[in-house]
Amino acid sequence: MIWAKLKDYTGMGIKPGKIAAMAALAIALNIVPSCSVNYSFTGASISPDVKTVSVELFQNLASLVNPTLSTYLTEELKNKFISQTRLSVVSGFGDLTFSGEIRNYQVQPIAIQSDEVAALNRFTISVRVKFENSKDPTQNYDKTFSQFQDFESRQDFAQVEQGLMETIVAKLVEDIFNNAVANW
Repeated sequence: MIWAKLKDYTGMGIKPGKIAAMAALAIALNIVPSCSVNYSFTGASISPDVKTVSVELFQNLASLVNPTLSTYLTEELKNKFISQTRLSVVSGFGDLTFSGEIRNYQVQPIAIQSDEVAALNRFTISVRVKFENSKDPTQNYDKTFSQFQDFESRQDFAQVEQGLMETIVAKLVEDIFNNAVANW
């Protein structure tokens, strides 16, 4: 019966060799999705048995406290996992769990001019993160991440603080995420 069908296609100008190649391609395309190799454009490499992630509120232990930073950092890390992975965010303990505290939130002069006035200031945020992977404890870490943003000293910090904080938090979240799930 198959050969009868092949004869129908050969009459249309399709050679049996091409039909065999198309059949092999169709079989290969059906087999590939059943493999468990995880590829991601985000660089995340998460085991298929990891299903959930939890992010505890990062306590602010810095000497200078921004009242919105704890919640903002926590929510941004959750959002990163929601947008970049297939994991479900849960409260309590997930397969992946993040906890920690904000250790440093400071502004320091970095570029002193000839008149002993700073031309640039550096705004730095440091976060200690404890990461636990219940499925693969060899990936656990307890590490401090630090990022900064420079700004001109003539700018009022109160006016630029929110924007700088958001930029720094984005960098911190990227570092924390990559350190946990991107196996480069």
